[in-house]
Amino acid sequence: MNETLFLTHAKRVSLSGGLFDNANYAALVIDPIEDRVMMAAEPCARYFGEDADSLLQRRPSELFRSVLAELHVLTEACLIGPGRWQSEFLLKTPNGRTYEIDCHAALSTPEGQSYITMLLFDARRQRKRMARAEFAALHRGEPDAVRRADQMFRELEHGNKLLLDAAGEGIYGVNKLGETTFVNPAAERMLGWKADEIVGKVAHDVIHHSHACGDDYPIHQCPIYLAFKDGEVHEVRGEVFWRKDGSSFPVEYTSTPIEDDNKLVGAVVVFRDISKQQKQENQLRKALAEVEQLRTRLEMEKAYLLDELEERHNRHEIVGSSPAIAQTVEQIDLVAPTEATVLITGESGTGKELIAHAIHNASPRRDRPLIRVNCAAIPAELFESEFFGHVKGAFTGAVSARAGRFELADGGTLFLDEVGELPLEQQGKLLRVLQEQQFERVGDTRTMKVDVRVIAATNRELRHSIMEKSFREDLYFRLAVFPIHSAPLRDRREDIPPLATLFMKRAVERLNRTTAPQLSVANINQLQAYDWPGNIRELENVIERAVILSRSGKLAFDLPKPSETDVRPAALAGENQETDELADTQAVAAQSMQIITSRSDLQRAEIEAIRAALMECAGKVSGPGGAAERLAMKPTTLYSRLKKLKIDARSFKP
Repeated sequence: MNETLFLTHAKRVSLSGGLFDNANYAALVIDPIEDRVMMAAEPCARYFGEDADSLLQRRPSELFRSVLAELHVLTEACLIGPGRWQSEFLLKTPNGRTYEIDCHAALSTPEGQSYITMLLFDARRQRKRMARAEFAALHRGEPDAVRRADQMFRELEHGNKLLLDAAGEGIYGVNKLGETTFVNPAAERMLGWKADEIVGKVAHDVIHHSHACGDDYPIHQCPIYLAFKDGEVHEVRGEVFWRKDGSSFPVEYTSTPIEDDNKLVGAVVVFRDISKQQKQENQLRKALAEVEQLRTRLEMEKAYLLDELEERHNRHEIVGSSPAIAQTVEQIDLVAPTEATVLITGESGTGKELIAHAIHNASPRRDRPLIRVNCAAIPAELFESEFFGHVKGAFTGAVSARAGRFELADGGTLFLDEVGELPLEQQGKLLRVLQEQQFERVGDTRTMKVDVRVIAATNRELRHSIMEKSFREDLYFRLAVFPIHSAPLRDRREDIPPLATLFMKRAVERLNRTTAPQLSVANINQLQAYDWPGNIRELENVIERAVILSRSGKLAFDLPKPSETDVRPAALAGENQETDELADTQAVAAQSMQIITSRSDLQRAEIEAIRAALMECAGKVSGPGGAAERLAMKPTTLYSRLKKLKIDARSFKP
């Protein structure tokens, strides 16, 4: 029975009749007003997954949930329209399959009730039956021509199959309903599906239903289906296809529309797995990021090193031979090869940074930079950014990522100058990094681990600060693993001559003087008589100022005059015999008024002055009219100098 005859008969049938008992069609009778299923033929189970009796308990709106709009149009057309309607739609069944349905509906009114009888046909099967029927008719009409055409089509199909099988890229086709029509072997290998498992299924539901993150990918947003709606070729990158085992892989694909008789009937999708390419790109991006990070770090290190080169302090040696300097050098030699944290204490201008450089240069970390941080110059709100760095956009003004001082010092040494000025609330953050050697950049969640040796310096008495609750005791003990005291210049006056000579040479070079002024014994005596509250830094500035003001090679120092109780270094040092001796040596040398340019010149002048005094006194050392009186020296000091200089006073007696 064809559809037209069936629907004509359905208009006249009573609900109590046996029309559906042995029906070969998927047929339903529904009450559109009450939303009820009145009758159902057994073939309906194919589409709804339930037998006829179960379907009587369901509502049409539930059975046709996926095509409610089409159902509404169909019922309206039957009730208030021509009384019959034909529609095609995609019906999604409970078991997950999708059918292309060709639905024929007609209105019947038994006993004054309005019912709609629906016939549901599988459109794909119908097309195949029609094609076979047409082909059979063609065979009957012109056998030879049909056989030739059939042979030609078979050869074309074989050639196409060879091309599809040989292609390294995945290829599959979809019809206008989104159903898979063919799959080549490469696509089978990549997807894990066999062709017979997915042909006839909606391709999007099988391999393209979700984004990489797992979010639902609606079919109406899929570029593959846009191809046979807008007729454009769509090239897509950055999406994923899903395998049969539930895993996914990144793809790039092209969806090309297929036309038949100027009608869009489907699309061909060509795709390839770009996992390896994406991995290589990610590795390249990571490498470029590391190179950029290294470049930024090297540029910052270069800037720091240039700043260091512009500093006027001597980075290569500690000048002086006093006991205080000898002790400092010995401490440097002991601690430099270790990883111990060092705390350098002393007044401003005593050369604490010079000691830090000496420790670093004598350590195994000498090939990495020494990064200096002036803790007193960093605002509290910028502490974390300065020490630990920040990422781009971490705060207003952070237009790019920036490495912090700890990151720059990785593998090297971090010098915390004026550490006693660090705000109390920031000391805990510093302590954590010193203990754990790890931190996070501002605005970043990634923890960075570093290998940094810390040397700290301060001109404050940190123990007093601990008592005043302005410095953490635990941070003090973490820093003061190996303390070194930088002695003030007034406690090592014997180092003033070589320091003055060095600073004068630097000043002459810096000022581009053609002739260098000379240091006299009187100049040295004046420098040693001063207390130097500004220590070595003040001495350097005084020397430079004197060089600028020098005339005719003579130097004049603008220094306060010593008090009556502080005329000579010997009065300051008291029991320090070596200091007394050196001061007396300067006094002896001053008798000759020679020009002093080095320590050896000073010693020669001293010897000549002593020999001259002994000759005049006929070898008498002490007592009235003796050489000690003439040289204004203590007799004990002169005897000590004679022994040290290996001068025999007896050789001057008549």
